[in-house]
Amino acid sequence: MNVILDYDSGNLDSVLRGFIDAKIETIISKDIKVIEEATSLVLPGVGAFGDAMDALKKSGLIPSILKHVEKGKYLFGICLGMQLLYEKGYEHGVYDGLGLIEGSVKYLDISKKVPHMGWNTLSFFQPNDPILTYIKENDYVYFVHSYYVDSSLKELISYTTYEKLIPVIVRKNNIYATQFHPEKSGQVGASILKAYKEILDDTDTSD
Repeated sequence: MNVILDYDSGNLDSVLRGFIDAKIETIISKDIKVIEEATSLVLPGVGAFGDAMDALKKSGLIPSILKHVEKGKYLFGICLGMQLLYEKGYEHGVYDGLGLIEGSVKYLDISKKVPHMGWNTLSFFQPNDPILTYIKENDYVYFVHSYYVDSSLKELISYTTYEKLIPVIVRKNNIYATQFHPEKSGQVGASILKAYKEILDDTDTSD
């Protein structure tokens, strides 16, 4: 079972529809027992980094998330949910993230319009990663963000260019994350979730 983490941060219904449309058996839950039995977790998020981390702490779900990843089970972060996976966020202060991936989240300090909102293209950095199976380089996906991940390139799968190089698909072992919203990115987003389903199907995630 794929479980979307409900920690009172974000519109979860559209995320749920995206995964269900990809034929991934998915529910929304904040029940720790349900979450600990999940084969895959989805960490969504909208709003500010610090507020989202506070909500996540108050939910009591962080130990379950860390345990899930430690067991080698898959986690998929979306937009702010991707950013929370990193060590630090610099949005209206300095906040600790989950620290699952090295790097920090910084303001998109550029001359172009911020937030970076709308459609932009994907460039491939690790073109053989299975998450890219059903999409092509220069396909368009949908973004809404003012902050971006600043980290090494070792987890980078795909990026876009908006004056800066912005990591938009990353992977660290059993963690995948996207800066854009696959559930709002039409057929390209649906194709990414289709590939994620196959990754889950091909992996023994039982204890």
